[in-house]
Amino acid sequence: MNNAQLFTLLRTAAALQLAVALLNLFLVPLLHWKEDLARVPLLLREVFQVHAWFISVTLTIFGLMTWRFAVEIAAHTNAIGAWLAAGIGIFWAIRTILQVTYYSSSHWGGQLARTVIHIVLLFMYGGMSAIYLWAAFGT
Repeated sequence: MNNAQLFTLLRTAAALQLAVALLNLFLVPLLHWKEDLARVPLLLREVFQVHAWFISVTLTIFGLMTWRFAVEIAAHTNAIGAWLAAGIGIFWAIRTILQVTYYSSSHWGGQLARTVIHIVLLFMYGGMSAIYLWAAFGT
């Protein structure tokens, strides 16, 4: 893969992360969790909300840093770019593994739309991991 292709993939990953960061802020209404969250203890509800915000902040930072420094990361001109790419790649690799190993298949089994979403997310997370890890360690 040449630098131009890697640059394009990094920019695509950056845009996806920014989209997920925004989408993450609206998970409760999108997934109709308002009533469910209202029933859990206040501390659990607050922890959930703070974690949702900070995942969005983290993904925004990942997306903006990648967008801004995609040329440098793709060209391997600075060690910090490789370290950043490795860190983000590991983040997405862990998320990919959790998508397969942690979530119960009862959440999507027998439901075509949810199964498709699960598979799309699996490939999206795995793809972002591959892009970043290639940027960090590829030749």
